[in-house]
Amino acid sequence: MIVSSIAPLQPSWFSPKKLLVVFCVINLINYVDRGAIASNGVNGSLGTCTEGGTCTSGTGIQGDFDLSNFEDGCLSSAFMVGLLVASPIFASLAKSVNPFRLIGVGLSVWTFAVVGCGLSFNFWSITICRMLVGVGEASFISLAAPFIDDNAPAAQVGSYTNWRFAFWGEAILMLPFAILGFVMKPLQLKGFMPAESKEVLTGMETGVSEVQDSGVSNGKDGLFPVEGDVKYSTIHKQNEVNFATKIKGQISRFTKDMKVLLIEKVYVVNVLGYIAYNFVIGAYSYWGPKAGYNIYHMTDADLIFGGITIVCGILGTVAGGFLLDFMTSSIPNAFKLLSAATFFGAIFCFTAFCFSNMYAFLALFAVGELLVFATQGPVNYICLHCVKPSMRPLAMAMSTVSIHLFGDVPSSPLVGVLEDCINNWRVTALILTSIFIPAAGIWFIGIFLPSVDRFNEESENQISTTERSSITPLLEGTKTETTESAAEP
Repeated sequence: MIVSSIAPLQPSWFSPKKLLVVFCVINLINYVDRGAIASNGVNGSLGTCTEGGTCTSGTGIQGDFDLSNFEDGCLSSAFMVGLLVASPIFASLAKSVNPFRLIGVGLSVWTFAVVGCGLSFNFWSITICRMLVGVGEASFISLAAPFIDDNAPAAQVGSYTNWRFAFWGEAILMLPFAILGFVMKPLQLKGFMPAESKEVLTGMETGVSEVQDSGVSNGKDGLFPVEGDVKYSTIHKQNEVNFATKIKGQISRFTKDMKVLLIEKVYVVNVLGYIAYNFVIGAYSYWGPKAGYNIYHMTDADLIFGGITIVCGILGTVAGGFLLDFMTSSIPNAFKLLSAATFFGAIFCFTAFCFSNMYAFLALFAVGELLVFATQGPVNYICLHCVKPSMRPLAMAMSTVSIHLFGDVPSSPLVGVLEDCINNWRVTALILTSIFIPAAGIWFIGIFLPSVDRFNEESENQISTTERSSITPLLEGTKTETTESAAEP
């Protein structure tokens, strides 16, 4: 058996800039999808009938499928189910399967799922497809950030066309990137052993080699077993045992890695602050347009809030990354930036809702969002650098699961309950915005925690120089034996 060299080939096509552009476009398409479903939630309506018997058809997904408000609201969060379940799975598989290929699998699932959304015929069909969209997005969210960190140098969208075309358009845009994940030479994440190295080590540990058919007539199909049949049966049983062992190994590895994450104080504090932060951001995205309409009587409130969020999100995220570089990238400095940006962003957003003039509100709220979105770079920097390289996919996955499960998923219904109780959108918005303060306080605590940047630490899954030098002669010997065998008549 010929085994390829251990050292992975560096893909020639991917430069840091190209990789960043590809991932940014993929993420943009993801948010276009979220915007498409959110826009239908805002603009869709049920059909109505007058006392005279005149009926008008509904609009959007809600009108086409005659959905209640509860069912319509469920569609916006359905993808979270797939996202929360699949994120840890993709992160765990990254230790045994090349992460670049996993992204290809995930984006393929995403592409087929959004096509299914466009072909859906009732509430349950589109709900299941939205869950599968979350499964596909999970691979990208868990694995893209480590790739960007390895290679980096030192929204809401309105639609005025049929909602089905939005999903089909997304699928067409995403399909090339799904294919790219399979056809391009895979990138290797820092801290992970190349796939071919794993195969060599596995073969050395098990000692199982490929067995050829003996060709003896009284063997496999005859009366008397021969040595080749015994080996065949043994290998078949061994494969069954190996499969069960791999499953147990994956579960054991996941449990072990989770314990490592939970005892890492820097990681836990970072995620807790992120949960409180996302609680507010999630409710803003869902209830913001309705609050703006009720408080300031905005026309096209969804487009106004969506436009502010897109512009401030882009500028704030870029500014946050540049500021962290300017301060010298470190975990304590990232916590300082997180705490300060969130605190002052909260002050501006809170003050904005106190004004009765709409233009004063929009100006102050825009500054506030610019500040709070400056957190995106620092919060991910901490998540990636406070754990060993091999733990980064799981760290990103569990961070994503946590901020959604305890942040934006419960925040929308809880804010709705609060508004039902007090029936005052201004007071509701002020109470919601005040939750930014605990987020800033939690991140402020992180400044004083002992921290170690583990980005350059050796991973337990990364093959060491000693191991590499010990395996290379064996590989060369295997190649020589195979060549000699092939030369024999």
